Amino acid sequence: MSAIVETTCPPTADAGKLAKRLRHQVGQAIADFGMIEDGDKVMVCLSGGKDSYTLLDILLQLQARAPVRFELIAVNLDQKQPDFPAHVLPGYLKARGVPFHVIEQDTYSTVTRLISPGKTMCSLCSRLRRGALYSWAADNGISKIALGHHRDDILATFFLNMFYQAQLKAMPPTLRSDDGRHVVIRPLAYCRESDIVEYAASRNFPIIPCNLCGSQDNLQRQAVRRMLAEWEQLQPGRSENIFRALGHVSPSQLADRQLFDFAALGRGEGDDTTRSPAWLAVAAPDDDH
Repeated sequence: MSAIVETTCPPTADAGKLAKRLRHQVGQAIADFGMIEDGDKVMVCLSGGKDSYTLLDILLQLQARAPVRFELIAVNLDQKQPDFPAHVLPGYLKARGVPFHVIEQDTYSTVTRLISPGKTMCSLCSRLRRGALYSWAADNGISKIALGHHRDDILATFFLNMFYQAQLKAMPPTLRSDDGRHVVIRPLAYCRESDIVEYAASRNFPIIPCNLCGSQDNLQRQAVRRMLAEWEQLQPGRSENIFRALGHVSPSQLADRQLFDFAALGRGEGDDTTRSPAWLAVAAPDDDH
């Protein structure tokens, strides 16, 4: 584990504007997607990276002025990585007066044992981490689990799913876990990563880099991020347009037969010939060729 990264920069007149913009974007996302309701107990997953620090910091600011009452508890998973500075997060959270809990689970040994050197560890690491966090949430009355994914994470996931999984899907700002037990929220969904980088520096968060998977250079996600950055240089605002498109979907203009009944457009009332076995037979491959 590398030394703690001190993210410092001189205060500027724009720092206040940046904080205000992030508060507005987070508040807007919470309102748009119904992320936090009165009486919620929100678990903020704190990794020690810039995103989760920013998430916690902005939520603390909004908690004081929110129209509903909700609790915040910061939870960190100590994965037992070598040289992990275990004192940093507790020290920071105690100084801020934030309720917190540290889950100790040696997922590091599991990941390094099962994944060959040089291979991407993120997928397995993420599953193990999610399992530990979800279990703790279930045992401690957590109603919402807040993650630090931002707009650029959502866009990268969208292209990864399209390029490698042949699916049009991204990270939803709010979702229910597969087992139905947890609601996961991403309050930074409207926030740009560049703004978060600048904000984290202005707030001097004690960043703890992840050397297990976050520093691997061969990740497909990094390639997609470079693609998006190049697009943004060529046409500023392109990423914003793509993100907005995720919220303006026209099923009739795509090709998913589960979302739109295209066959119904070509048949009269009571006519089902467009889906008849005869058409399937005509379209079947010719075994002689």
